[in-house]
Amino acid sequence: MLKITKRDNLNKNQEMLIRALAICLSIVCSGLILLIFGLNPVNIFQAIIDGSLGTELRIQQTIIKAVPLVITSLGILVAFKMKFWNIGGEGQIVMGALAAAFVALHFGDLPKPLMLLFMMIAAMLAGGFWAFIPAVFKAKMGTNETIFTLMMNYIAIKFVTYLQYGPWMDPNANGFPKIAPFPENAILPSVLGVHAGWILAILCTVLIYFLMKYTKLGYEITVVGESFETARYAGMNINKIIIVAMMISGGLCGLVGMIQASAIEKTLVSGISCGYGFTAIITAWLARLNAVATLFACLAFAMLIQGGAYIQLAMNVPSAVASVVEGTILFFVLGSEFFLQYRVNLAGKTDRRSKKEVA
Repeated sequence: MLKITKRDNLNKNQEMLIRALAICLSIVCSGLILLIFGLNPVNIFQAIIDGSLGTELRIQQTIIKAVPLVITSLGILVAFKMKFWNIGGEGQIVMGALAAAFVALHFGDLPKPLMLLFMMIAAMLAGGFWAFIPAVFKAKMGTNETIFTLMMNYIAIKFVTYLQYGPWMDPNANGFPKIAPFPENAILPSVLGVHAGWILAILCTVLIYFLMKYTKLGYEITVVGESFETARYAGMNINKIIIVAMMISGGLCGLVGMIQASAIEKTLVSGISCGYGFTAIITAWLARLNAVATLFACLAFAMLIQGGAYIQLAMNVPSAVASVVEGTILFFVLGSEFFLQYRVNLAGKTDRRSKKEVA
């Protein structure tokens, strides 16, 4: 009964209208789901906003949650722009944190600026290397990068778990399986009440925007994502582009590991990624793989995360309620992409219109 046809290019106003309608419908649908659960959607939405922006401390906590999400999303963006489905952000974050922890725990006499710099470099190299492995297999043997990067997440996490319960276990922890805390010179300083990671997040946003929009590499990544054949016809080295782009993607995720280990945990733990590698996939898609839009999408999701934690404490409501809102928004926004590219008509109506045009 339905006929799906490819749309012609929509103008900006039509695109904005469809996306705005998708967001409005997602909020309405979220409200209906909350009503089914016996919750007042108006009170829940107000509490989420209040819990994320209501006081200076809550704003700071929202920014703290937004920082790793922004940088990870930028890393995912670079890979996805090339249609390389990097689902390995979690593992790349963990390996970045591992490398940063190695520097912090074994070179504790370094001055603070050098310590933090070396930790960042080590983290980005480790994250880039963890992304380099599936990139090489994809470029040389055509392996499925989705499964490959996903499986590498668990390898990284289990490796850190092994270190936490074995060789790196703190002898002063009385048998408790934890790694020794970082020395003071390995802790990121605070700027305006929030750790300096927010400055790195803004810098990364600017750099990735510039990379994708104004550099040869960014153009090549976009062309490879649009068509391998076009890139090959233009004489581009596709294998090299895949590997370099993935190392940038993994390097950014590795930087997140350093920030989380240095500023939040102040040590290395196996759960240091906190699911940011998976959540970043959502925010990168919501931003339509645009670096500046990613910054705002991540801030919105950080508000949901922080607001979800708040309603759990203040209203005795499960924090999973915020996840329901997140998932519903994602469903409608991604669904709107279908209607941006395709037109859905009743088959009978379309056939009658075609007959009239022929007549």
